[in-house]
Amino acid sequence: MTQVADLPPLRRLLDQYAIAPTKALGQNFLLDLNLTARIARSAHPLEGCHVVEIGPGPGGLTRALLEAPLTSLTVIEKDQRTAPLLTALSETVEGREKGLRVRFDDALAVDLLTLLPAPRAVVANLPYNIATPLLVQWLRDLWREPGAYRSLTLMFQREVVDRIVARPGERAYGRLAVLTALSTAAAYRQFDVPAQAFTPPPKITSAIVRIDGRADTVPGPLSLFEAIESVTAAAFGQRRKMLRQSLKSVFPDPIAVLEDLGLSPTARAEELPPEAFLALAQRR
Repeated sequence: MTQVADLPPLRRLLDQYAIAPTKALGQNFLLDLNLTARIARSAHPLEGCHVVEIGPGPGGLTRALLEAPLTSLTVIEKDQRTAPLLTALSETVEGREKGLRVRFDDALAVDLLTLLPAPRAVVANLPYNIATPLLVQWLRDLWREPGAYRSLTLMFQREVVDRIVARPGERAYGRLAVLTALSTAAAYRQFDVPAQAFTPPPKITSAIVRIDGRADTVPGPLSLFEAIESVTAAAFGQRRKMLRQSLKSVFPDPIAVLEDLGLSPTARAEELPPEAFLALAQRR
């Protein structure tokens, strides 16, 4: 039986099956197996985890994950042209050992909490056109189920990673940083991935971020997460305005709410720490 290391190079397989990345699916294939191995290593420890990869494309990162010490691997791909390549991976020694499942679907429509048992981890080079909505969906999952994900190791545009790990007062600080800070244990920038690593090269630099879930706890009821979404959308949607103005769509009397919480009505959204937005959401 074939092992992953014995498979043909990715570029040869793409030529064999006449598969080229399509802009409509936000595809930029990562063919450097040294780099995909580095991404997989940054997701460790994966022992005992049921791992999900979104948008595997020709399977470069999938190969690295199959050689990692994980319990099972499920890949979700929208492009059915990749079926021969992903099926071949499922038939390798490692693919059979890890029970590799290939699901052709829209990742935004898949509920990972019902698809797989815990402990779960996501490792993915995300399609840029759905990356942020997917992250928010998974952050919401962390409020639905205690310990929903052990970790999320994800590739985004570098600017999006900046927004995920930003701190109050920094230019990139905004809604994503607040939602991540209030939903998870920690978020760490791992490393940048140059455009030249992709086929075709995008016009931007990418980066890897690792987000660790809270162990067996939820931050609060799901309704509170939804309230945080509303408050941060209003506050950062008009980030140049003072909070007394930007929060008018959320509170009938934002000045009274802000002052009651000891927050300045003349402050702007980027000045508030995540905990302040949590306190505001609890007043919804």
